[in-house]
Amino acid sequence: MKKQILVMTILLASVSYGQEIRPKALGSDRDKHGCIGSAGYTYSQIKKDCIRLFEQKILLKETDPKGSYALSAAIAFSEDDKKAEIFLPSSKGSVILSRTASYKSTSVYKKGGLTLIKDKENYTLKKSKKIIFNL
Repeated sequence: MKKQILVMTILLASVSYGQEIRPKALGSDRDKHGCIGSAGYTYSQIKKDCIRLFEQKILLKETDPKGSYALSAAIAFSEDDKKAEIFLPSSKGSVILSRTASYKSTSVYKKGGLTLIKDKENYTLKKSKKIIFNL
């Protein structure tokens, strides 16, 4: 009986030892659009391409940070400037706002309770009339 247990233990150990554990290859975490999340890429509906949020020209800063750090929101505009795509840290994916008003150097984009005001090089993002991000 002891010999059988010893033989079975050795057999099980040799079988499990022979299995090769392969680490997941870098860059193999592509989403449904082909964007590599581990490389910092996110799909932009407006640009119809993978972009890195931290490389965007417009990064808004949180106005009322809750911790010892402030979060950022990225903005991408359509080529005709009629739509703005907002990437909020608290949401999965992005929100596309449509331009509702434009006068001289000021444009207003809205969707639901979100409002983006672009005034020359200043940007303000409001949620239900409260400023949550700005630049």
